[in-house]
Amino acid sequence: MIRLDHDTLGIPATGLEVLRDLVHERTGIFYDANRTDMFAERLAPLVVRRGFRSFLDLYYLLKYDDAAALPAWREIFDALAVPETYFWREIDQIKAVVCRVIPELVRRAHGRAVRIWSTPFASGEEPLTIAMALEESGWFDRAPIEIHGSDASPAAIDRARAGRYRPRSMRALPPHLAEKYFSQVDGTFVAAPALHRRVVSWTTVNLLARDEVAPFAVSPVVFCRNAFIYFSAHAVRRVVDTFAASMPTPGYLCVGASESLLNVTTKFTLEEIDGAFVYVKRGPDA
Repeated sequence: MIRLDHDTLGIPATGLEVLRDLVHERTGIFYDANRTDMFAERLAPLVVRRGFRSFLDLYYLLKYDDAAALPAWREIFDALAVPETYFWREIDQIKAVVCRVIPELVRRAHGRAVRIWSTPFASGEEPLTIAMALEESGWFDRAPIEIHGSDASPAAIDRARAGRYRPRSMRALPPHLAEKYFSQVDGTFVAAPALHRRVVSWTTVNLLARDEVAPFAVSPVVFCRNAFIYFSAHAVRRVVDTFAASMPTPGYLCVGASESLLNVTTKFTLEEIDGAFVYVKRGPDA
């Protein structure tokens, strides 16, 4: 029997397990038995805002009321989002892509744009970090490169489009880059318009929705870092299979340092590139 503490706003546990399973099926995010209380705490405010008496009421809305379910799912993605990230995070992998992968992809592109997709991105720090690294290496002056950013949380998209960041997001960014690419306004750091425009789209994408993923997964470089740590193994496999079906060869899939796909897929091989590890989809000519 699930027991909830005071952080769940007095909402009884009725329906919590079926709601958790439905959310896992739709989003890939999995809360095991030891984390069910955390799941309840995150969704309890949504239950209260909608005037429901239990988690089961929210489950019924999501399962059987198609018209009302769409905005509710957006709220769920916002509630479950993990906004913690920062600029220049795991930068060695980004530098390896910029210094070693991009030259090869530009050569193969024969003048066509090289696409990079970053998902999920919390508040946009990762795609802007990629843009800074490319800018510092002079790539935007040498070749057409498109950066696309996405997240499942509409609130995260709004924050990324605003381009305003708290000092905590800047903690690993070298000071000279912070000064070059940001201005300080009312205690926040605002991305320079020229930098912000390097990310050509900010789009809501649910990684488990193949029709949403496919248009972006055609990119030869995909950064999907620190998302799979919240997914079940089954959900990770579904997402990686979608990537593998859409990405060209060679295709470079960057995951977080604490994430491994070795027991998930044989469609990508783990390769070391300039001291960083990247999963690569190879074909006969790649």
